This record gives sequence, C-alpha cells and structure tokens, in this order.
Amino acid sequence: MAQQTLHIDGAVPIIGVREEEAMDDYDRRTIPHDPREVASDSRGWAAAAQLVPFVGLSFVGPLIIWLIKRDEDAYVEYHAREALNFQISLLIYFIVSAILIIILIGLVLLAVVAIYAFVVMIVAGVKAATGSLFRYPLTIRFIGEPS
Repeated sequence: MAQQTLHIDGAVPIIGVREEEAMDDYDRRTIPHDPREVASDSRGWAAAAQLVPFVGLSFVGPLIIWLIKRDEDAYVEYHAREALNFQISLLIYFIVSAILIIILIGLVLLAVVAIYAFVVMIVAGVKAATGSLFRYPLTIRFIGEPS
C-alpha cells in the first residue's frame, strides 16, 4: 500500500497517516478555516444539531447538543448555537403568524415561514455535514458568541 501525504494547516506533511487519525489531532476549541480540516464526528454532531428539529424536537435538540458540546468542539458549538437561535426565532415567527390569522394575513405568513424554515434547515444541515459554516438569515441572536 502506498503512503499518503496529508497537509494540515500548512504544517509539515504527515506521511503515512490516514486522514481520520490526523483529524483527531486538530484543536477542537477553534473552528478550522478549511472544511477538510473538520473531523467527521464534528460534522456529524453539527449536522445533527441542524437537522434534529425535523424529528419534532424543535429547539430542544439543538439546546441539548449545544450544552453537551459547547466546551469540547468549537465547530459543533457554532452550528448548535446557530440552530438554537434559529429555532427560537422560528417559534416567535410562528406565534406572530398564528396571532395574525385574525386578520387573514397569518395564513400566508404561516406558509411562508414553514417553507423558509424547511429550506434553510436543509441547507444548514448540508453545510454542517460538509464542514462549512452557515449563518441563518433573519435570525435573532439570543445566544451570542462565546467569550
């Protein structure tokens, strides 16, 4: 079997090390700039944080993942925080739309918000799974950047 060379962060190449082993060595307290540097388990947790609301856990799923992983992995923390902020904002948007049903515009708003949420949650999940960062548009940032 031929040896593989892997470059991480412009450092000296690691010869004969599989990619999975090298990914375990990166500092998980900082978000890598290159999507290829994000470990596969980090991608999985981040995608789960983005997509778990589809199974009915709304903001609870991202909240649990954020609470568990926020001190361990900056990439997962970022995506879980984004998903949590989006889910809380989405809840507010649905409540406002439900109230506006009285004047009939609420029905249209409910449909628009539901379609918007479906699309951007899928995009966020794909971005998280590929190692990229995603920032939800039209989201109130209740939970800010860690200090």
